[in-house]
Amino acid sequence: MPSFLPAFWGTFLAVLDIFVVVAAAGILVRKKVVTQSQVTGLTAVTVNVFLPALMFSNLASTFDPKALSFWWVLPISAVAMVALGFGLALPVFRRRMPAARDLLPLVGMQNAGYLVLPIGLRLFPDQFDQFALFTFLFIMGLNPLLWSLGPLLVSDRGTRGGWRGLVTPPLVASVLGMACAATHIGEWIPDAFLHATTLMGQAAVPVATFALGAILGGVPCCLRNYGKDALRVASLKLMLLPALVMLLLLGAGLGQRHGLLAEFFVIQAASAPATGLILQVRTYGGDERKIGSIMLVCYALCAVTLPLCLVVWRIASA
Repeated sequence: MPSFLPAFWGTFLAVLDIFVVVAAAGILVRKKVVTQSQVTGLTAVTVNVFLPALMFSNLASTFDPKALSFWWVLPISAVAMVALGFGLALPVFRRRMPAARDLLPLVGMQNAGYLVLPIGLRLFPDQFDQFALFTFLFIMGLNPLLWSLGPLLVSDRGTRGGWRGLVTPPLVASVLGMACAATHIGEWIPDAFLHATTLMGQAAVPVATFALGAILGGVPCCLRNYGKDALRVASLKLMLLPALVMLLLLGAGLGQRHGLLAEFFVIQAASAPATGLILQVRTYGGDERKIGSIMLVCYALCAVTLPLCLVVWRIASA
């Protein structure tokens, strides 16, 4: 069984360099070295080009439904994790409903891609293709909820665009990549195209890490008014939710059968709230200062709580 302090310190340092990039990007935005229009463009090219390219190339070349017979568990697990987060938040904030409805997605919907992918690349470099595959399948279950329930709860005006708002480039790339891997269509794809998408996909993780910091750097903060809510959300999202997920994983014995998948679930459960929520507030209206303040607190604490949860899991499952 690994000792706690050495295991925590090693994992913390692995996660810290990611948050250093995030902090540096945030400072550049605060100092106006990077403008908001540049952040918008960077986010757009990441979501519409780099991330879909990474998803398609990874799924088309790595996903094998026969070898990964449990693939369907991942999108279902995403839905279950959202439900668990909402179930934890409702009793805490129910007396303040409906005013506190915008706090529910902060607990139930995590940053499943921008934060999780660079952490996976740093912690599991030799298994990153498999880790990324888990991530994309998980996102397929999370994204429809994030972009339907998310705006409905955190914004003033709810969703716009109906079902079309759920059809995003990452979702299309995921479906096409899975179709190519599951059928013989992939045999007709030119190697040059696959190499090109792989090349563009390699930019997704570093650019997404910088974009995450740039987004957070432009978020307004007022801890005086929202400090208590921030601590409540952080306690539920970053500590209680991953603790319950770890108990479920221990009960299922997943750590013994598939260690990487178990650690993937722990990282997802311990991840900070989805940055898509602050983008929804900016687009559809809402309390940007409140949501932004809570998110900044959660991301600052996540630098410590996420490696802490992962080390606790490794010790408990050893």
